[in-house]
Amino acid sequence: MGTAHATTLYENRIHGMKLAAVCDVAEDRLRYCSEHFQNVPQFRDYHEMIRSGLLDALIVAVPHRLHSVIASESLDAGLHTLTEKPEDVMTSRARSLNRHAEDSGKVFAIMFNQRTNAVFQRAREIVQSGQLGELKRSVWVITNWYRTQHYYDSGAWRATWAGEGGGVLLNQAPHNLDLWQWICGMPVSVTAYCDEARYHHIEVEDDATIFTRYANGATGIFITSTGEYPGTNRLEISGEKGKLVLEGGKIHWWRLKTSEREIRFQSPDSFARIETEYEEIEPVSVPGAHAAILQNFANAILHGESLLSPGREGINELTISNAAYLSQWTGNSTIRLPLDEELFDAELEKRSRQSVFREKKETENPDGLYSNRWQVNW
Repeated sequence: MGTAHATTLYENRIHGMKLAAVCDVAEDRLRYCSEHFQNVPQFRDYHEMIRSGLLDALIVAVPHRLHSVIASESLDAGLHTLTEKPEDVMTSRARSLNRHAEDSGKVFAIMFNQRTNAVFQRAREIVQSGQLGELKRSVWVITNWYRTQHYYDSGAWRATWAGEGGGVLLNQAPHNLDLWQWICGMPVSVTAYCDEARYHHIEVEDDATIFTRYANGATGIFITSTGEYPGTNRLEISGEKGKLVLEGGKIHWWRLKTSEREIRFQSPDSFARIETEYEEIEPVSVPGAHAAILQNFANAILHGESLLSPGREGINELTISNAAYLSQWTGNSTIRLPLDEELFDAELEKRSRQSVFREKKETENPDGLYSNRWQVNW
């Protein structure tokens, strides 16, 4: 991801932002930078780069556990900061990072690039404006994150508790968990089944089912996996005034002309049929995704534009995945939010101490392009 972001800046595709320096601990990546980012200063130590005076802002694209560590130091040094997702692997550390950001007064963003997708933006507008009425249920089946064993073997830190800090919920699904809460709001409790090594030879979960409950009594189900093919990507949201289905790049919207609650208690008919309007919406998304978040980040720094993906909101999706893990680790119990962060951290540390990094297999180096695996796969 760092290579792709650096390439975007080096090629001047972000107005008002340019690539000032790069940092990596891997010599092969620095050689790549020498060949592709000519005359761009290089660092092997991020502390030195942060203190160099060359930067106004920093993009953090490193293994998950270092996101909050480097981002906090960057903000403390007076640099605007954008971090890759997830904000961290633990909400306690994400909360600490958010405090650093608030105290710094600098722009702090997170790379939730799927918030730029017009389908999700329109769905959020419909739900948040009350056009669906009070929500009853949401169900997201997002099982087209298929991965092979070769994928997991491509990095020694991948799919380990000590390295990645989790599996599909920490690697692939953070975008979906973020969009789920961005559209429908945060739950008050989580119950989950996170199956470790169900399909692959890994330490962490490659299949998860999450059940949520909301303050108004509404429920939610989130199902994700890296072991199904071809898989499904379908989000259904039901409310008192209708239903949304997001699938195939479209929004299918059934609008009730009269609230279901009103019909339920006032109709003289035991099996009343409610008059419904149907609309199919296919919003046009402007190409951008990652680049759009980078441009928004630059505009926020230079012109005060509102962030589409504020860094402090990264703790929301992480809260759901942390609660899901804690539910699994405590006999699939119901976890009330806010979760017990001290207990979660202790349980994760216990698993991290037993973690074993695999031998890394040879793979192709990143080519500086945003892969289509980061697109919304319908």
